[in-house]
Amino acid sequence: QVQLVESGGGLVQAGGSLTLSCAAPGKIFSINAMGWYRQAPGKQRELVASMTSGGSTNYADFAQGRFTIRRDNVKSVVYLFMNTLKPEDTAVYYCNIWPVPVSDYWGQGTQVTVSS
Repeated sequence: QVQLVESGGGLVQAGGSLTLSCAAPGKIFSINAMGWYRQAPGKQRELVASMTSGGSTNYADFAQGRFTIRRDNVKSVVYLFMNTLKPEDTAVYYCNIWPVPVSDYWGQGTQVTVSS
């Protein structure tokens, strides 16, 4: 079973910033578009942003203008730069391939908590 490893979450005040990282095995990373997803308490997991191996990006409406996804194809790491965080961004953030995540690839996620 392959798991992706997320890191970088934490507690931040509203308006603050965080950078999340996700390390993936190279054999997965190199051929797939990668996505960041999040799941807030009591809600379904949702896509935050995605990026193809060629650099094309896609953002959820709530992320547009505040979040930036980037990938390092040498290190097999995908990043999520989050700015102007809001309390409603509080969630566990995961990475997986996109557009169809693989269930076996879900890791533990990284908790992001934004205080008001």
